[in-house]
Amino acid sequence: MPEGPSVRKFHHLVSPFVGQQVIKTGGSSKKLNPADLQSLWLQDTQVHGKKLFLRFDPDEEMRPPRNDPLSEPLPKGSRREEAKDQTQTLGPNGPKISDQSLRSTELVPDEESSSSYLGGDTPAGDAERWLHVSFGLFGSVWVNEFSRAKKANKRGDWRDPVPRLVLHFGGGGFLAFYNCRMSWSSSPVVKPNCDILSEKFHRGQALEALGQAQPVCYTLLDQRYFSGLGNIIKNEALYRAGIHPLSLGSLLSPSSLEALVDHVVKFSTDWLQGKFQGKQQHTQIYQKEQCPVGHEVLKDTFGPLGGFQRLTWWCPQCQPRLPTEEAEQLQH
Repeated sequence: MPEGPSVRKFHHLVSPFVGQQVIKTGGSSKKLNPADLQSLWLQDTQVHGKKLFLRFDPDEEMRPPRNDPLSEPLPKGSRREEAKDQTQTLGPNGPKISDQSLRSTELVPDEESSSSYLGGDTPAGDAERWLHVSFGLFGSVWVNEFSRAKKANKRGDWRDPVPRLVLHFGGGGFLAFYNCRMSWSSSPVVKPNCDILSEKFHRGQALEALGQAQPVCYTLLDQRYFSGLGNIIKNEALYRAGIHPLSLGSLLSPSSLEALVDHVVKFSTDWLQGKFQGKQQHTQIYQKEQCPVGHEVLKDTFGPLGGFQRLTWWCPQCQPRLPTEEAEQLQH
């Protein structure tokens, strides 16, 4: 699923629509009925790690705006998802987006366990209505245009992706959400102290988690301590810190753990800024055959027993696995 920087970009794209009423809906979602959002007002949007939350209410009374720098509009030309208006269809020969019979074949992999705070399929009573959006591997948000096929599928068809949800607003624009799972909840669960892109990110808590007697590549993907961190950030931070992915955190020196957290934050922040500037993020080890120095890169699948397994790339020379005895000496 998209990592923290991508979801923050999605949040940035959605924020300008806060304060507008939904006047038309469409999409292929099976779990959520797009028509339930008809005539509702988008009152707020929040982001936490890999999760996006949208608050809808039946009236236009709004709370004072939050002091959120991400709610400011993006500079002209800095977002590839926003473009000229297009026809309200899913393609040149596609069905109208209001057709509720559309069904998507996109799958959303379960990278994280299902969240207990997710609510039902429809907003409840007069309570605040928060829509929780969890994106799949190729999930995205498009503004005022629809995603187009970049290549033929396995059957040779150039069929455009089908949005899960489309929201047209009174201001004239629309949002299209792709490859995502949506559920209603009474309130968002936002813990900025574990969000790697939050100013309130708690380094001490992250360092304590990394110091456990388990491979650091497992801990980095634990959203309780590194919310928003995904496989790309994991691989890049470990390489730049010179740490083997299977190194036990309890055997690494405090300075090594500090360096690892530093690289997590810096790479994530640089990635986000690059997205705002329309730049593609440069990776040094992720999906590479050679590291920047020219060494051969190894690849394997790692994950806790019975847990989620993720592909990992590392350089055995730049990221040597320390013998147990040497690692223990570093602790003294």
